[in-house]
Amino acid sequence: MPASFPDFSDRETLGQTLGMEILEAGPDRCVATMPVEPRHHQPLGYLHGGATVALAETVASVGAFLAADEGFTAFGQEINANHLRSVRDGVLTAVATPIHVGRTSQVWGIEVRDERERLVCISRCTLAVVPIRDSD
Repeated sequence: MPASFPDFSDRETLGQTLGMEILEAGPDRCVATMPVEPRHHQPLGYLHGGATVALAETVASVGAFLAADEGFTAFGQEINANHLRSVRDGVLTAVATPIHVGRTSQVWGIEVRDERERLVCISRCTLAVVPIRDSD
């Protein structure tokens, strides 16, 4: 299994665009934060659910990659999310933990909380585990 998640800080990614920061990454737990600013809002000025789901899938994907065998990676196949609380600003923290780690698939549970530790979103992500290829 890889020792750590690769450093992609020199690449423009969705995580960079949304201001995500990975605080902890391992095969048993992944934690990241994301600010809630106007760029994350839907038209009425509240956090867009898609931004929350992007955060959830990011922590699940990083954790799943680290839980996969050497030479394999993980891609999200399905994600669901229950949005439980509206947010206008602040910082979200997402914590992903594995529910199932198999040879060809993984399932991760994700809790997204606000700065007051209130549950904002609960999500579950299924990921396919596939060999890493040099090119498509």
